[in-house]
Amino acid sequence: MNNSNETAASAAFRKQHTQRFLAAAVILLIILWCAAGIDYSGLAAFSPQMGLEVLRGLMKPKWSFVYDGSGEDLASLLLLTIGIAFLGTAIATILALPVTLLSASNLWRSCPLVARIGKFVCNVLRAFPELVYAIIFVKVVGPGPFAGALAIGVHQIGMLGKLYTEEMEAMDETPVEAMHAVGAGFWQTMFFARVPQLLPIYSSLSLNHFEIAVRSASTLGLVGAGGIGAPLIFAIQARNWDQVSIILLGVVLTVFVIDTLTGLIRKKLR
Repeated sequence: MNNSNETAASAAFRKQHTQRFLAAAVILLIILWCAAGIDYSGLAAFSPQMGLEVLRGLMKPKWSFVYDGSGEDLASLLLLTIGIAFLGTAIATILALPVTLLSASNLWRSCPLVARIGKFVCNVLRAFPELVYAIIFVKVVGPGPFAGALAIGVHQIGMLGKLYTEEMEAMDETPVEAMHAVGAGFWQTMFFARVPQLLPIYSSLSLNHFEIAVRSASTLGLVGAGGIGAPLIFAIQARNWDQVSIILLGVVLTVFVIDTLTGLIRKKLR
């Protein structure tokens, strides 16, 4: 009996080992195939001298660009970038809630088609990056920060709608069932059973996506949607590496501060 158990365990171990080996081999082949498809001809134009020139420029930030009162300095553009991210996240947070009510399957047990349609809407909205939406909204409402806020907002409706829906479907239904047992209606269970459970989680998710929106808003200026992205790309094109350096430092510091503050708030919400 012991020998048969040992044989079965040995066979299971060999099978598991073979599966892992095959999975690793497949992943390695995919990596090699992707690497083989990359065009490396650009490396011929690379020179160590050029790389050292860029590094020397980045090591000497242009401190005079931090603030000069013109409204086009680093401090003003970073504040604008944060404003774009905040407005976009606020739009997404508000509009993701009705999308969640349509997408949560536990709210539509009698008509699951509605939940499928809601999930499909979320998939479509988050399928395109913010830059694509920014290009569209720059054409629709004109260049400027509002186009950037709309781009972030529309993209994050899909992102937050998906996350909100998953939390709604995974929540503890015991309080809801107890309220139904005493005659509570849909909206009563929503506000007195579901919202108290989900509000801290939803707030944490929105704060996390605000951090992501700040990083996204830093690049939307590339297509005329406001923020720090436009002067960054202009400085790179002009090879003003000292200005590039101070802009990158400002973005890194801003993201670090926001990450720290939102992290503290999320801990309080738990």
